[in-house]
Amino acid sequence: MSGKSQSDESVVIRSLRHFREKYFNARENVSDPAHAAEVTSEDAPPGFLDCLPVDLQFLIMTLLSPVDLCRLGATSSYWRAMVRDPILWRYFLVRDMPKWPSINHVTMPRLEALHTPLCVGEKEMEEPGHDFMTDYLKGYPACRQQWFPQRPPYSVVTSFLQSLVPTATEPRYAMFGPGMEQLDVSMVTKLMHTPDVLLVAGIPQRQINGIGSGISYVYKNQHKFNILTLYSTNRAERERARMEQQSVSNKLFIQEGRDQSGHPHFSPTPQVQEVCQAVDGFIYVANAEPGRGDDGEVEWAQIQALVDPALGSSSRPLLVLSCVSREEPDQIRTTSSNSTRTPCVDMAQRLCLPMLPNPWMVQDTVAESLSGVLDGISWLLGCSGLRL
Repeated sequence: MSGKSQSDESVVIRSLRHFREKYFNARENVSDPAHAAEVTSEDAPPGFLDCLPVDLQFLIMTLLSPVDLCRLGATSSYWRAMVRDPILWRYFLVRDMPKWPSINHVTMPRLEALHTPLCVGEKEMEEPGHDFMTDYLKGYPACRQQWFPQRPPYSVVTSFLQSLVPTATEPRYAMFGPGMEQLDVSMVTKLMHTPDVLLVAGIPQRQINGIGSGISYVYKNQHKFNILTLYSTNRAERERARMEQQSVSNKLFIQEGRDQSGHPHFSPTPQVQEVCQAVDGFIYVANAEPGRGDDGEVEWAQIQALVDPALGSSSRPLLVLSCVSREEPDQIRTTSSNSTRTPCVDMAQRLCLPMLPNPWMVQDTVAESLSGVLDGISWLLGCSGLRL
């Protein structure tokens, strides 16, 4: 166990112990009629679980799922207050966020709140702006669905009627990013030759100066969509750069110096601008292998250039496939403290995605097995209005 983890746990235990002392002291304070009435009407005398040492209570809570923790909080006022301790949920966030396979614009935690020093008794830790419990439950994969807006009944009927009418157009997405070119396994090639994941419906339409081409796929044998792949250069130049381990000039963008804040500024080439105006959304393939990703500042500037509202609606979704070449072996995943992939929450922060007006999602993906791809495509098609 790392020293940082031990330090965080000791702070959580001190916070829980501080609450416990205040709670039981208040129970014994019969001079407070309001609290005495609350205790009499709601609480039985402390049970065995209530009287356990705080260290053991904390250990028990760390072994429970978020749903079970909420159920524990429903058993008494003591546990209701105990499981709402903000420092406890801050600990859970720091511990579990690196394991989440996806995150999006709705479920992204407020990471700036995690930089608040852990200090028991700080008043601001209990303010709504630091509601770590809500942050956790919004981001935890098994709980997050309830946080998405529900469709009104009339939209369900409308979607059903629309599904009976075949549409002539299919959603089109522009796919780009360093993960398409830097990884040892080509995700684009895998997509084209793995029909049990996505069936290729056709290789139409256009090519942009030898940089990219459009491929039509079928999602779950029902929904056709088109992906226009945008490479930074042509295949020969990419292979030569890979063999010589050198960078190549990116033909998708024109660098126009730096903005007033000192950040790089790019604009798409005229041909790419034409594509951006025609597509319904974007797929960015990020290199999630540690130490192999591009400069986050440059990546953010290039993403911002393609999703520029001047080229189309800011409601168009951006799917980030946070990709590694191969699956992480179980023995490495369970024994090593250093993960072999960048967590999706860190990827969202690296790419400055919370600053975008567009809806976005980061999905962990493996190029070799294509795991995670269908989850990302499902979200993307849903954002485009398709009834899945």
